[in-house]
Amino acid sequence: MRYVALLRGVNNAGMARRVAMADLRALFESLGFRDVRTVLNSGNVVFSVATKGRGDVLARIEKALASRLQLTAPVTVLSAYEVAAAVRNNPLSRVATNPSHLLVVVPLVPSGLRRLRPLLKERWAPEAIALGTRVAYLWCARGVARSPVWAAADRALDGLGTARNISTMTKLMAAVEESPSGGM
Repeated sequence: MRYVALLRGVNNAGMARRVAMADLRALFESLGFRDVRTVLNSGNVVFSVATKGRGDVLARIEKALASRLQLTAPVTVLSAYEVAAAVRNNPLSRVATNPSHLLVVVPLVPSGLRRLRPLLKERWAPEAIALGTRVAYLWCARGVARSPVWAAADRALDGLGTARNISTMTKLMAAVEESPSGGM
């Protein structure tokens, strides 16, 4: 099975949680994962694992991050299928004119999307929010740093999730699809 691990707050500007991507790859390989690669320098790891038990995979990653890298960061694990669906089923693609301003928000657990439902009732123009089956989409028209919809979504999730822009998600989808172990 191919997965993507998204570590929240790793190597972000102003964050104290810094980790070399080579160290992150080595950690994942030491856990027995195959075809490990990182995408960009922001805590995105693509890997293969023989088992389908995502919970066990997540627990192993979090324990190893803490014990070996002294890194405590929320980790979200998505299957290759979930990554591809998040990119392909983007309901805001016609509205979003700048890919770096279109966020894909991934709650730690799928039920976390419920925390974002109340935001659908508010007016955000020129910004927008939409919910998918596993992720939420946020159009941050003036940029993420100045976005009221992003601030509200992050507050609603209370740190129980992470976000990547659609360009990064597209790169992650390409990485899982080009893997030597055979994609999804």
